[in-house]
Amino acid sequence: MSGTQSNQPLRIFIGYDHRQAVAYNVLQFSLLRRATRPLSVSPLVLPTLPMKRQGLTPFTFSRFLVPWLCDYQGWALFLDIDFLALGDIAELFAHADDRYATMVSKNPKKFEWASMILFNCGHPANKVLTPDYVDDPKRCVNPHIMDWLAPELVGELPGQWNHLVGYDAPRAGAKLVHYTQGMPIYEETAGSEYREEWLAEHKASNSTTGWQELMARSVHAGRTADGRIVAKLHPQAQAQQ
Repeated sequence: MSGTQSNQPLRIFIGYDHRQAVAYNVLQFSLLRRATRPLSVSPLVLPTLPMKRQGLTPFTFSRFLVPWLCDYQGWALFLDIDFLALGDIAELFAHADDRYATMVSKNPKKFEWASMILFNCGHPANKVLTPDYVDDPKRCVNPHIMDWLAPELVGELPGQWNHLVGYDAPRAGAKLVHYTQGMPIYEETAGSEYREEWLAEHKASNSTTGWQELMARSVHAGRTADGRIVAKLHPQAQAQQ
């Protein structure tokens, strides 16, 4: 039985890296505009968390604090920063199965299992994931292969929810695309599968509707002497007040 059926927003945590903020913005935008349920999206910003351990990225280990951040209740999703959502994330949460402590796409590249983790935060086996534990390399040795769990507690999700660009065979209809070798904006990754989709999302996430359509009928609009509608802060509009 799934633990995701409630009136609460679906909780999503994204590993944050200040060196590639554009990736976070694109991923968050892509999640929100395709979702059919409310989402609560939170970046894992390392200086705001009660731990200091990091690896290649600031979120290498902070991802394992998700159950703790959720007070060990309900389900929550962790995503690396370099994903693009092309499907409705509510469909992924619909796979949640209370028999498991975590659910991942069991790609042959096992080191990528932890790049997308659906956490059953309330599962007793996840109670070990405290800040002290995750921050301690002697105790939390290799969590990326779910070493704190018995194998039978790690459920499997369809591969389309963690499609590894450059590792997986090309796949039409991927729902979460993972640019694990780098976002497709660099010269080094120019040949990436799903490159055009990421670039289109980047453009859309940095666009806006024009001022006239957004604001012309609002209380913040005024008119100039020649009848043009402008913002009230416009010098000619202020003169008419």
